[in-house]
Amino acid sequence: MKRYGMVIKVKPGMADEYIRLHADVWPGVLEAIKKSNIKNYSIYFKDDLLFSYYEYTGNDYDADMKEMAENPIIQEWWDKCVPLLLPFPGVADGDVWCEMDEVFHTD
Repeated sequence: MKRYGMVIKVKPGMADEYIRLHADVWPGVLEAIKKSNIKNYSIYFKDDLLFSYYEYTGNDYDADMKEMAENPIIQEWWDKCVPLLLPFPGVADGDVWCEMDEVFHTD
């Protein structure tokens, strides 16, 4: 299992819409997340900043993320969510969230 922390900003004035969408995530999105071996997924919000945390339990992260990205339901969901976000400078083309380095963990 590998833990992932990611960060992104919400465009000014778009936080309420982002929060509204995530108050009722589509069942197909939840199924795709589970199928992609993502567990314990949370998104936190503070001052137009989003922080996500999840645990990946699969064996091929790149393949699982590629399969999820190709899912039509996920593409439709992202069409609604991504326009609300501001990627951090330097994030690779095609990526939205900025992966963070884990500096501490304890169970």
